[in-house]
Amino acid sequence: MGAVGGAVLFGWLTDRLGRRAIFNLTLGIYIVGVLLTACSWNMWSFVFFRFVTGLGIGGEYAAINSAIDELIPARVRGRVDLIVNGSYWIGAAAGAVGSMALVTDNGSFPGGWRLGFAIGGVLAMVVLLFRRWIPESPRWLVTHGRHEEAHEVCSEIEERVEDHVGRRLEPVEELLTVHPRRVFGFRMIQKAMIGHYKLRSILALVLMAAQAFLYNAVFFTYGQVLTRFEHVTPHQVGAFILPLAISNFLGPLLLGHLFDTVGRRRMIFLTYAVSGVLMIGVAIAFAGGHLTAMTQTAGWVAIFFFASPAASAAYLTASEIFPLETRAMAISLFYVLGTLVGGVGAPFLFGILIDMGGRMPLTAGYVGAALLMIAAAFTALAFGIDAEGKSLEKIARPLSG
Repeated sequence: MGAVGGAVLFGWLTDRLGRRAIFNLTLGIYIVGVLLTACSWNMWSFVFFRFVTGLGIGGEYAAINSAIDELIPARVRGRVDLIVNGSYWIGAAAGAVGSMALVTDNGSFPGGWRLGFAIGGVLAMVVLLFRRWIPESPRWLVTHGRHEEAHEVCSEIEERVEDHVGRRLEPVEELLTVHPRRVFGFRMIQKAMIGHYKLRSILALVLMAAQAFLYNAVFFTYGQVLTRFEHVTPHQVGAFILPLAISNFLGPLLLGHLFDTVGRRRMIFLTYAVSGVLMIGVAIAFAGGHLTAMTQTAGWVAIFFFASPAASAAYLTASEIFPLETRAMAISLFYVLGTLVGGVGAPFLFGILIDMGGRMPLTAGYVGAALLMIAAAFTALAFGIDAEGKSLEKIARPLSG
């Protein structure tokens, strides 16, 4: 719930106070939360500090994706966005390895879990230092009347590019007139999202909800499947999470460039559809008892190689198909709605399915998650936006335009 609350609060603030200020603030909140978690003295203090950590994590989605889209050139925006979102799984892989070393069944390393959280906080401090060099979005600066700052940022970026390519950039021929405002009211944003951009809102919601449901369907039941059906000890579960984390990063890394070349609509359809079809295949094999712990994990690895770029593409879609003034709020809104469907709905449903016992209830749930992914694939094919290589202003004109 902390992540949901953070997404709503900081999505709203990101559109009002700027991308740079908020993604430094949200990371700072995350650092405080995770370090305090390491100092928890009982269950309630642990829950509260995890809530604080979640506030920072939720806010990161809106601020970071907004900044990426508004600072990265259009020709590589897709792959950069996917790789940055996919890099989350580098941390997940490191966490899986760390959990095996720090958390043991026999208690040979007492307090190891505290050290794990503390390490995460220290690493986040290093990231906070690097963020000092990320400029504010010139698009946001212009629409909020800060023209001189926007010109300074653009000039600095152009100088670096010219030094890199060894020649002067071509002069800009296309112009866009904007009418700056300090505040863009929620009514204006609401009118745009459920009025003129209604079909785009449906697209973003379906993509977010489907991927969230698939991920939570697998990860909520992951330990149960391995321990109950494949007889893996709890301490060994982390070893099986590691290949999933690696696959989740390799998918965006290796397929990301295709979202800029083959195109958004085709690749979103492909990744959602393939991951859904693979999920059905793995679910049928699981129902028949044909899988071992290794082959079950191999099946999920194949699924997430495609599902991970699909999930990252959902955030990319929500961040680039709406006007600049609504961008962070759009990411937050659809993240929250997707989390409510997938992050709350999936664990609730699969908790019931697990209690029913046996393989068939879980199989039915997995097939349901797969069908949601396939439905999202066809939704993207029908309503998707061919945003590859286009400036954000061509995809959706600013409300102040």
